[in-house]
Amino acid sequence: MNGARFFLDTNVFLYAFDETRPEHARRAQALIESGLKTGLGVVSYQVMQEFCNVALKVIRPLRAPDLDAYLDHTFARLELAAASLPLLHRALRLNERNRVSWYNALIVAAAQAANCRVLYSEDLQHGQQFDQVRVENPFL
Repeated sequence: MNGARFFLDTNVFLYAFDETRPEHARRAQALIESGLKTGLGVVSYQVMQEFCNVALKVIRPLRAPDLDAYLDHTFARLELAAASLPLLHRALRLNERNRVSWYNALIVAAAQAANCRVLYSEDLQHGQQFDQVRVENPFL
């Protein structure tokens, strides 16, 4: 991470709660903790929304009050890549040029807009480069 901003995709937060994959959970928790301690971790509204959607359906016993606390303790302390019209335009170009899904294009566009160097995600090809943003799958 070497002092550069890094983007955390939704799956990182979900794995932090995955009791069936303890090594994935440890790696996810370490990445989140690094983002919190260094101030270099970045997320987007999309990541927070996707996390809440899955957490309310799948993660037990994470209920609304627990989720409120997690949002305040974790997401509120990470940098937030702002949603904007230019971000949507950038995502459209990524979707067309790189043939990535719309939602992945939004994630990459948010990482680019926040000047991240690394995008931690298992949803894109490990090592794939999008201008200055390199995809790293932390669970390989």
